[in-house]
Amino acid sequence: MADRLAFLTTPSRPRERRAPQERLGDRHEVYREGALLPVIAGQAGRCMDCGLPFCHHACPLGNLVPDWNTLVAHDAWRSAAARLLATNNFPEFTGRLCPAPCESACVLAIDSDAVTIKNVELSIADRAWESGYDRPQPPERMTGQRVAVVGSGPAGLAAAQQLTRAGHTTTVYERADRIGGLLRYGIPPFRLEKHRLDRRIDQMRAEGTRFRTGVAVGRDVAADDLRARYDAVVVAVGATACRDLPVPGRGLPGVHQAMTYLTHANRVDEGDYAVSPLSAEGLDVVIVGGGDTAADCLGTALRQRAAAVTQLDINPRPPARRAPGQPWPVHPKVYRVTTSHEEAGGAAAEPRVFAATAVGFDAGPDGRLAAVRFAEAEQPGRRPLPGTECTVPAGLVLLALGFSGPEQDGPDRDDPEQDGPEQDGPSPADRADRPGRADRGDPADRGGGRARGGGLVGQLGLTIDPQGRLTRDDGFAAPADGVFVAGDAGRGQSLIVWAIAEGRAVAAAVDRYLRGSTELPAPIAPSDGPLTV
Repeated sequence: MADRLAFLTTPSRPRERRAPQERLGDRHEVYREGALLPVIAGQAGRCMDCGLPFCHHACPLGNLVPDWNTLVAHDAWRSAAARLLATNNFPEFTGRLCPAPCESACVLAIDSDAVTIKNVELSIADRAWESGYDRPQPPERMTGQRVAVVGSGPAGLAAAQQLTRAGHTTTVYERADRIGGLLRYGIPPFRLEKHRLDRRIDQMRAEGTRFRTGVAVGRDVAADDLRARYDAVVVAVGATACRDLPVPGRGLPGVHQAMTYLTHANRVDEGDYAVSPLSAEGLDVVIVGGGDTAADCLGTALRQRAAAVTQLDINPRPPARRAPGQPWPVHPKVYRVTTSHEEAGGAAAEPRVFAATAVGFDAGPDGRLAAVRFAEAEQPGRRPLPGTECTVPAGLVLLALGFSGPEQDGPDRDDPEQDGPEQDGPSPADRADRPGRADRGDPADRGGGRARGGGLVGQLGLTIDPQGRLTRDDGFAAPADGVFVAGDAGRGQSLIVWAIAEGRAVAAAVDRYLRGSTELPAPIAPSDGPLTV
């Protein structure tokens, strides 16, 4: 350590954000560029280099946190980047998007402010790109074996990069017109600017990974034909089946899934639309849900100049500090003000209504959505309490209720590419002709003939567990030989660090299947989960 007593003498300093009003005038990332550099070495020096670093265990990637903290404190950035990239394929994503359970498990967090691990990680990741430490790593020799990865979210991309670097010819299939999954169309640019995603994809392409966009495996091409053409298939399609809210008025114009709304907004940033066909501008917006997706909708609606935004969270307001039932090192559920809530006015102008459940949507004289009825949610049980119902005006409702698992029979009915609002703008076919997409490739290299019935699940003989997840064994293998399941498709809705860890682990499983042994790291097993009491 640079200073063995720094954890006592150096105060914690968060990353500096731009002023909320400045942020609302654009969709760039909320943090000031380069703001960490003057302070990050001192923050890294606060690490105590514990004998039992629980930050390792809280992170499914097994990041070597004390190692790279020490190296940053000593200004050894190249070595710090090597340590970080040894366990994490995409630290520039996790450093921006992960809620940092590693910080909750920091020993300092027992009775003080944790080391700002996430900020140190982000500083290393950005410095690695700027200094050329994070270069393409093409394989020294090819194995002659071919792997198809279905899905291009963080799990699919991590698996593909690991397999390519191991020497397997790897092709990623993505049904959307751009690579990235929810990183592309679900995360707003004020949390992750897309040039960072494009940069990583370019690196993967330079290493030899192939990308095929606009190909829905199981619909555009037969999944079983794809399996016959490849030595192994990784299914990493995510958990994209949105939970719905079956209450009166759900079918009214103006009630939409959050992912539909965010996808359209992100397409504006990609240049597909001049203006989103599903905009909050001038409308009273009600967001139903309390997670990250709801916060992303809030930040997006504020930037679109919504007249007012109300967020209904069915959970009671969390405590300011750890509850007795969530002791260290568990990642606690506490009251947090996200950057989006800060932009709405922070705690002084809290847009969230806690312990509230929507019970119906009401139409106006024109037949469109006009109001949302909600009631206090009984705790526990979450049932509406009689006599507590009230109404809030609404011209747009966004359902951000999480995801139930992978889609089994094609896209959700509220998929913007299938059943979005009437709109002016480019069609999916028109968008596919624009520059910036991955190569769609020859039809012969896109997986064979037109798909038969049954979809991806039926054609590959996959099975579904009672929670709606694709089943796999302890080695990530699906019931069909040579097929593996990774990410939220098998785990259920989770964090980006778990998705990347699953991608790395499934790559090791596939490599072992193809070659009989592997030297690739496998940070987790399918049965592993977050730290709990």
